[in-house]
Amino acid sequence: MTRVAAHVLRRYLLRGQLPTGGCLKRWRDCQHTSAIPLSTKRFHGTQASQETTISEPPSTPPTIPFRKQLKDAAKIRKAEGTKKVAKAENQSLKDWELTVGIEIHAQLNTKRKLFSRAVSTINDAPNTRVALFDVAMPGSMPIFQKATLIPAIRAALALNCEIQKKSKFDRKHYFHWDQPSGYQITQYYEPFAKDGYITLYAHDGIAKEDGEEIKIGIKQIQMEQDTAKTISEPGGIHLLDFNRVGLPLIEIITLPQIHHPSTAAALVRKVQQILDAVDACVLGMESGGLRADVNVSVKRRDVEDGGHEYSGVKNLGQRTEIKNLSSFKSVEDAIIAERDRQIELLESGGVVEGETRGWTINATETKRLRGKEGEVDYRYMPDPDIAPVYIEQDLIDHLQQTLGALPDEEIKLLSTDFGLTVKDAMSLISLNNGGRYEYFRNVVDELLPLSNQDLPTTGRLVGNWVLHEMGGLTHVLADEENPLRMTSDGDCIIKHQDLASLIHLYTTDKITGKSAKRVLQLLFVNALEGKEKSTHEVIEEQGLWFMPLSEEEYEELARSVLDMEVVKQILAGKEGKVKFLLGQMMRSDRDGRVDPRRAEGVLRGVIEGLRE
Repeated sequence: MTRVAAHVLRRYLLRGQLPTGGCLKRWRDCQHTSAIPLSTKRFHGTQASQETTISEPPSTPPTIPFRKQLKDAAKIRKAEGTKKVAKAENQSLKDWELTVGIEIHAQLNTKRKLFSRAVSTINDAPNTRVALFDVAMPGSMPIFQKATLIPAIRAALALNCEIQKKSKFDRKHYFHWDQPSGYQITQYYEPFAKDGYITLYAHDGIAKEDGEEIKIGIKQIQMEQDTAKTISEPGGIHLLDFNRVGLPLIEIITLPQIHHPSTAAALVRKVQQILDAVDACVLGMESGGLRADVNVSVKRRDVEDGGHEYSGVKNLGQRTEIKNLSSFKSVEDAIIAERDRQIELLESGGVVEGETRGWTINATETKRLRGKEGEVDYRYMPDPDIAPVYIEQDLIDHLQQTLGALPDEEIKLLSTDFGLTVKDAMSLISLNNGGRYEYFRNVVDELLPLSNQDLPTTGRLVGNWVLHEMGGLTHVLADEENPLRMTSDGDCIIKHQDLASLIHLYTTDKITGKSAKRVLQLLFVNALEGKEKSTHEVIEEQGLWFMPLSEEEYEELARSVLDMEVVKQILAGKEGKVKFLLGQMMRSDRDGRVDPRRAEGVLRGVIEGLRE
């Protein structure tokens, strides 16, 4: 067999072409194909081959698109009168107990891959960020990148784990096209973090059956490398992008202590918030930086021994694993579907098999992928090429001290000190990667010395403008992901000094509420057009300073909206009708000169003067 030089394979793997000599030529001639770049290499099914044309037998029925299958199934259910059960009413069953354990894979925020100096990115052109070790080039060796430890330890500390001073890497063997070496490097026997927990509260979205809070144990957190990205196309064709091979991940393994689908989804959401707060994770679930596998089992409530053990927890039903869930909704929906499938199977006399299953968005049931591998199947063994990792206490202490406030602490601070509702507090810390929260604090710090109000009153006022009034501006650029140009540091297209000045002018009656909203809109539009104008400049230019009406003008305006039939109802005791007439007065105010409180007082006086 002709030997292919390493530099030739390197050129091929990095978007080059193979020569036509040696055994590769003979293999190519047998396949009747020509060499193509790796970035467009195709795989059919599970067998790697070059792109070929295969004629289908005449008897093969036409393929029905999956979306059409879903629509047809929905029509059948509707015809049969099947009603979808609301999620809030589908969290617990009388005769069956659900148990869920979750494995969360999160991509670490690092510049390099886990065992090579290739750039850690998933956004560049396919197969352009690949080192020799990433694609298992013979003779290449792993070089552990120490910097990957920093975000990993920060994540583990935020999840209340014990950092292990010594950890080791193992090889998890399996064969698939997305893993060139035939094994994945992970930490099975001696992970770097163990014995943590996460506390979930009612405001996190847990099931009402779990009460006000619930604590879920974390068995361990381990570092491991990611696999290649597979892009599936119709006809069983799969494209591979090796940029993702070797990206540093942490796998967070919870104990099987979750018993309701919405609590499972709340846990994944909370983990994402925590990882983002400590700057450990690159992207969220919606962007592909975080994925979840869920292990689902059911057993009858009146059966003491379920016969199975998982992660040290006994008396469980046979579990199945649902892989690669990529949204919080998918986590909840997939668990409900798999729970119901297992119950239906057991009630009909069947047996639940240990297997790996898949889930498609908007599906109604999980789908079998393969039989469930066990530890023996993976043939775990210590990696002989990677030395143990030692973590000093000084590093742990430093990262603990610089961890900063976690989401639960920030929510408590915002609701107690700043007077916000829990819902608004959660929105602040979750929007714009924490940038909305930083912007809010900047506005409060700017406004507080100008006003005579206390911190809770100022906080509620600023929170309303930052969340709701500024949120209303974004419909102008609804297609943009971040129309306010908000950064994680709190910089915004509307300067926080301008918003603080605007709120101060409004609360001191220098402008009306209607004018204040218009000024905010103009500040936004001017910034989009590259025009830098302060709040005062916009007000001056538009003539929006509050010019109060005289008493005579208020009375004239009040009399102009009077309807004698409505007046009779008001005099008869129907006070609510006053608001109707007041609304008429406000609608006739085109210049923003009417003060609602003053207008209501004058209106009531005019009406009282009509009593006989």
